[in-house]
Amino acid sequence: MELLKVTDLKKTYTTRFGGNQVQALGGVTFSVESGEYVAIMGESGSGKTTLLNILAALDKPTAGKVVLDGKELASVKERTLAAFRRENLGFVFQEFNLIDTFSLKDNILLPLVLGGASVDDMKGKLEPIAKSLGILEIINKFPYEVSGGQKQRAAVARALITDPKLILADEPTGALDSASSNDLLRVFEQVNKTGQTILMVTHSVDAASHANRILFIRDGVVFHQIYRGDSTNEELYKKITDTLTMLRTGGER
Repeated sequence: MELLKVTDLKKTYTTRFGGNQVQALGGVTFSVESGEYVAIMGESGSGKTTLLNILAALDKPTAGKVVLDGKELASVKERTLAAFRRENLGFVFQEFNLIDTFSLKDNILLPLVLGGASVDDMKGKLEPIAKSLGILEIINKFPYEVSGGQKQRAAVARALITDPKLILADEPTGALDSASSNDLLRVFEQVNKTGQTILMVTHSVDAASHANRILFIRDGVVFHQIYRGDSTNEELYKKITDTLTMLRTGGER
């Protein structure tokens, strides 16, 4: 079942000085099926961040449409945008975005608190998610008391706690060492196997090689895509590397 549909998405910015126009997205079109694990790659300036911001309803396109589970994002009223994001989207960021004065438990529960969930509902959701992510024993610690990998697991728990339709991950391994990065990627694979849809923007070939489909953006459009098929992570890693080389050298599809 199609969960996300992006159609001819365009975004043009006007610079503050001189009034020059910069095209960040030139007509991006793709769809994501429910339960997919998709990575988006491309060099700096290719439009990845702009695309992610629009999918997160943090920015509006100049033209084109984004439809999430049958609802066009442009139709969501400004006053209800925060609630829409909280109810439909989960976010995992490179820098964790945890509140240092909150325990991990309070950070994880924050979306439910903002949504007005009952104490019983919060308690019922917290324990199984924290246990599945291996952080149940440390949820009363504060972010500054735990490792980067544990912080990111808490961030994943926060993203999952609302049962989102889609998780948007922005360079989720960018601030982690290799061991913690591999650990997180295994967590993402496990989460995806439960049916959770994940869309991840990354520069990391290793991170992308854990996804089931990779979209490559160049000059503001989807230039190419790779499906995992029967490929191992190692084989997919090689295919991604070859495609990035082609992108850098100006090759064709």
